[in-house]
Amino acid sequence: MRTQNRYFFECVNCGSTFEEKEISYLCPKCETQNAQGEPLLGVLKVIYPYEKWQKIKNLSRILRENMFLKFLPLKNIANSSFLRVGFSPFYEVSLTTKSFTNKKVFLKDDSQNPTFSFKDRASTVVSHYAREKNFNTIVVASTGNAGASIAGICASQKQKAIVVVPASAPKAKLTQILMYGATLVPIAGNYDKAFDLSIELSKEFGWYNRNTAFNSLTIEGKKTVSLELFSDFRKFGFQESENLRIFVPVGDGAIISGVYKGFEDLLKSNLIEEMPKIIAVQASGSANIVNNLETENPVFPAAKTVADSISVDIPRNFFMTKNFLKTYNGEGILVDDENILYASKILSQQTGIFTEPAAATAVAGFIEFHRKNPHSQGRDVILLTGSGLKDLNAVQPLLELPDAVEATVSAVKNFLKL
Repeated sequence: MRTQNRYFFECVNCGSTFEEKEISYLCPKCETQNAQGEPLLGVLKVIYPYEKWQKIKNLSRILRENMFLKFLPLKNIANSSFLRVGFSPFYEVSLTTKSFTNKKVFLKDDSQNPTFSFKDRASTVVSHYAREKNFNTIVVASTGNAGASIAGICASQKQKAIVVVPASAPKAKLTQILMYGATLVPIAGNYDKAFDLSIELSKEFGWYNRNTAFNSLTIEGKKTVSLELFSDFRKFGFQESENLRIFVPVGDGAIISGVYKGFEDLLKSNLIEEMPKIIAVQASGSANIVNNLETENPVFPAAKTVADSISVDIPRNFFMTKNFLKTYNGEGILVDDENILYASKILSQQTGIFTEPAAATAVAGFIEFHRKNPHSQGRDVILLTGSGLKDLNAVQPLLELPDAVEATVSAVKNFLKL
C-alpha cells in the first residue's frame, strides 16, 4: 500500500493504485472500457495513511480546528472560496404523519449553503484544487444544482464556469446559473447526454471537469458532511450503540458515496468504532441503484420523477455506491412522487424548512421506514440537500392560491369564516 505520501488513489473496480501525478480523473486501466451511456468504470477513491493517523494524538481536535484540511487532498486553505460552505445547521425536530405522532428526528440542513445546495461542498473542493493546479475554467454537466453551485463558487473565486444542462432543467436553477455569470449551454437531451458532452468538452479545451463520479475530488468534498456529523453527534450526546440511521436522497450515487467515504475515513482512523446505518432513498421512478443492488447484470430504464435533482437514467457512480452499500450493510428504500410531495409539505408546515423534492425524498424514506417498522428504536438523521425555492413548479399541485378579497375587516372575516 502506498502510504509514503499524504494520499493516493485507488480504483473501485480493479483495485489498482496511483499517485496523483499518474492520473487525471478515472483509472487509466479501466477508463478505456467505458462506453457512453453506462455507469463509469474506474472511479477513483482517495486513500490516506490511516495507520499513521491512528497514532496522532488529539486527531479529533485537529479534525475540527484545521477545517478538515488534513482529511482532504488539498495543500492549504488559502485557495478556498471566502464563502461559508458547510457547517450547516443540525436540528432536532419532531414530525407527525399519517403513520406516527411526534417522532424525533435530526435534520442536517444543507439548503443553508451559499447556493442553497449540498453541491457546494463538492464545488468548493474542486474549485480549490483547480486553483492549486492553475485551471481557470471549470466545466460541469448538471440538472441545475451542481451547475448553480459551481457557478456561484467560481464567481467568488474569479474562475470561469461552463455549465451543460438539459434544456428542460427547472428555470429557477437556470436563473441562478446565469445570475452568477456562468456560461450556460442548454442541450436537446437529458442529463446523461450532458454528462458525456461535458467530458468531451473538457478533453477538447483542457477545462477542469467537476462531474460527480468522474472527478474523485467531488466525493472528497461531499464527505465533509460526515466529518461535520461526527462533531454534531458529539454535541448532541449520540452514542454509537444507539442504532444510528442516516437517510440520504440518491440519484447517481455521488452524495451517498461521499457520506460513506467520510465515515469510512473516520472508521479507518479509529475515531469511530462502527459505520452508521446509511439508507439510500430513491424515487420509485428513478430507482436504478436500489433496484440493481442484488444483480450482476443491471438494467437502467429511463427515469421519471418529480424529484428533478435525483432523476437519473444512468447512475454514473453505481459501482462505488453499490460497493459501499454492500460492504457496510446499507439499505435501500423506494418512495413514489405522491409521498415525496407529502413529505415536503409535512416538513415545511411542521418545521418551517422548505426543501426541494430531492431532499424531501429522504424525508419520505424516513416516513416509509417507520411505517414499516413502527417499533424500531434508535436515532434518525435526514440529509436535506437543497432549498425548495429551486423548483417551485414541483409543489404547485399541493397548493391553491386564494382569490383576492376586498381590503376590509368584514371581507377578511367572511374570507376566514370568523
